[in-house]
Amino acid sequence: MKRLLLAALAATSFVTCAHAQSSVSDALATPAGTLQFVRDDRDFLALLDKQIFDRFGAKTLEHFDDVGHDGGTITRMLVQTAYGPVLYDFRSRPPVVKRANVRMTVKRVYWQPDEVVMQGPEGWFRFKDGTLTKLQSSTTTYH
Repeated sequence: MKRLLLAALAATSFVTCAHAQSSVSDALATPAGTLQFVRDDRDFLALLDKQIFDRFGAKTLEHFDDVGHDGGTITRMLVQTAYGPVLYDFRSRPPVVKRANVRMTVKRVYWQPDEVVMQGPEGWFRFKDGTLTKLQSSTTTYH
């Protein structure tokens, strides 16, 4: 019974650390400036303080946000594009843009200090330093 309770607590803490998927394109506050997404024909433009810093193809806008400690600004964002996930890191200016270059639909995201762990249809993946790696079974707990 004690093991079951510990497993339930671990699962609950694991789930609550995920940030929900969003389709907001309105102005979003980041440490690097105000972010906005604008539709341009078949593409989306990513604007920071009304200056284009990225363009990506997607039918709809979907992103996962990592909210800073202040609770108001988005420090990192994983954007679902037609060609796979793209990581925006707004902790520096200009923001760092890293493409996974693997077509996959992201279901869930867990933010770690130096990496992003995401679930896709083929399992769990780590995106670190611009490299996407399929995770194998491990004892690592992400939160």
